[in-house]
Amino acid sequence: MKNIIYRNPSDAENFDIKRFTKSLAKYAKISEKEAKEALTDFDHYDTLHVSCLVEAGTKLLAQKAGQEAAEDYFNAHAEYFDEGKFERLRRITGYLVGTLDRWNDAKKAEEHARVKHSVNSCVDDATRLVALETQAMAHNIAYAR
Repeated sequence: MKNIIYRNPSDAENFDIKRFTKSLAKYAKISEKEAKEALTDFDHYDTLHVSCLVEAGTKLLAQKAGQEAAEDYFNAHAEYFDEGKFERLRRITGYLVGTLDRWNDAKKAEEHARVKHSVNSCVDDATRLVALETQAMAHNIAYAR
């Protein structure tokens, strides 16, 4: 039996195909069989976030009833996406952080003094040489090998 997570793993509940079909039926006539077929991409998962259901329902409604019905369905369930609540996490001096605003002065100084590696360190020498020559020609500077 699949579980659906709405906000947190603690609020997971059993998936009910009838409930899913009923939510789609407000926007178009969708059979339970069609609803099950829309979810075949998720058959190998035991737990789904509700946003997966919304995306599958939106796609199914777009096929069956048109873009307007799909947009209405998506907008009615957009609250589950919480796009504004994601925060960028970085690994800084051994800690996973989003911002440095809660760090003390010593920790901020440690972060400021650390060695920041460039992307060029991952590029092979031939590629780096071509990039340097291209930059030099763009600035009308001779580049010696």
